Amino acid sequence: MFDRRFILKSALFLPSASLAAKLESTIPTTAGPFYPATIPLDADADLTQVQGKEKSATGVVANLTGVLSDQNGCAIKNAKIEIWQCDAFGAYHHPRDRGNIAEPEFQGYGFTQTDLSGAYRFKTITPVSYPGRTPHIHVRVSQPGMELLTTQLYLEDEPSNERDFLFNRIPPELRALHTAKFPKTDEESEAVTPIFNIVLNKTQSC
Repeated sequence: MFDRRFILKSALFLPSASLAAKLESTIPTTAGPFYPATIPLDADADLTQVQGKEKSATGVVANLTGVLSDQNGCAIKNAKIEIWQCDAFGAYHHPRDRGNIAEPEFQGYGFTQTDLSGAYRFKTITPVSYPGRTPHIHVRVSQPGMELLTTQLYLEDEPSNERDFLFNRIPPELRALHTAKFPKTDEESEAVTPIFNIVLNKTQSC
């Protein structure tokens, strides 16, 4: 079970509707070619451990947290959050990616739901680059009656971001909202908690 302290920590970074101006909505982008062809049987929010595998995934563990809200800062509960990314060696669990060579101990995809405060959490690994792309995590948000949002999360202060064609489509003044500080070593895994607050392009009453 996840430690609720991480959720509380991430929630503190979301301005309340009464204190903040209208929030900038998260920039949508392509889902890319490697959204799972088949959703894995083990598709929970812990991507570092696959059911039936004794070994954990290679890579630096990252406890990704965030809050889903509208532009008024109102929390959006019970929304589905999906993430997918390549393994620590730059391979996706997908038949189109060099014959589906990804590490079997890395789940590669997972989903969860936002709680009553709009918060979510995943246990994954710090993303790495693969041919042609800067390190990133794909994120998709959905809920019945809501327009689907697909976006990408990038590493803060990653030099290769500036050469990435999708990262460069984000207006410069909004790029910080689409990056997070990730742990770089195993020792940083608990101390450095990446936070990605997602803002939908809509408004509602809190």
